Formats: sequence, structure tokens, C-alpha cells
Amino acid sequence: MIQKYSHVTLYVLDQDVAYDFYVNKLGFEVRMDHNMGSWRWLTVSPPAQPDLQIVLLPVMTGPTVDEAAAAQIRELVKCGKLMTGVMQTADCQKTYEELRAKGVEFTSPPHEKFYGIEAIMKDPFGNWFSLTQPKEMTAGKAG
Repeated sequence: MIQKYSHVTLYVLDQDVAYDFYVNKLGFEVRMDHNMGSWRWLTVSPPAQPDLQIVLLPVMTGPTVDEAAAAQIRELVKCGKLMTGVMQTADCQKTYEELRAKGVEFTSPPHEKFYGIEAIMKDPFGNWFSLTQPKEMTAGKAG
């Protein structure tokens, strides 16, 4: 039986730039950083979620990806069409201000939504994420 989801892949165009963004700007922790010969295995995760590793994988050719496919993946990453996700925070406005001060690009400032307060941010490659402060759950029913 499957116990949990342990790794998720995020395509990046430069692992050093990705390291700087996810570790130095977002505050993620490095879980693995290992040279695998011709490529680097680099994983990070939020400090409070060490059991989910985000693989910062460079777009490269390999057994299942030829150069034409790699070029297509690079273009999808650059225009923000390949990856999206939600990152939770306890205080969206405060986190938004802290991250903007570190140079994180936002396409939308914090706004009230039916599910909480949300701001939209991008990594240096075009991947975008919802920074969300979820509404509290009360008496077993979603707010």
C-alpha cells in the first residue's frame, strides 16, 4: 500500500538560480544536493514539511526526452504553462511584503478570495504559485 507522496518535480532552467530563489528567498531547506555525474540531484522543501521533497530538475535531454521535447518543455516553463502550485502561509500580507523585499516577483498582491487571502508569485523561470492564507475551518465545515 502506498504510504505517502514523497517527491514532486519542478522543472527549472538553472539549478543555481533555483537554489538561490527557493532557499535564500523563500526560506526552503535543502534536503539533498548531490552530483550524479553529468547532472545534479537537488531537492528542497518548506521547513515545516520535510517529508515532501521538491526536485529542482533542470530541463535536459535523457532517455525519455529528446532535444525537441526539451525545447518545448523550456518554452512551457518560461511562459508559466507547465507548473503551478499553492504555498500556504499564516499571514499572506506579511509574507508577501517579506518576499517582495527579497526580490520575489508577484503578479497579484494579496486579495480576499472565498478560500482565504491569496497573492500570485512567480519563480525566476516562469513557474507560478498561489501564496495562500486559508480561511479557518469551523465546526467541520469549510469557511
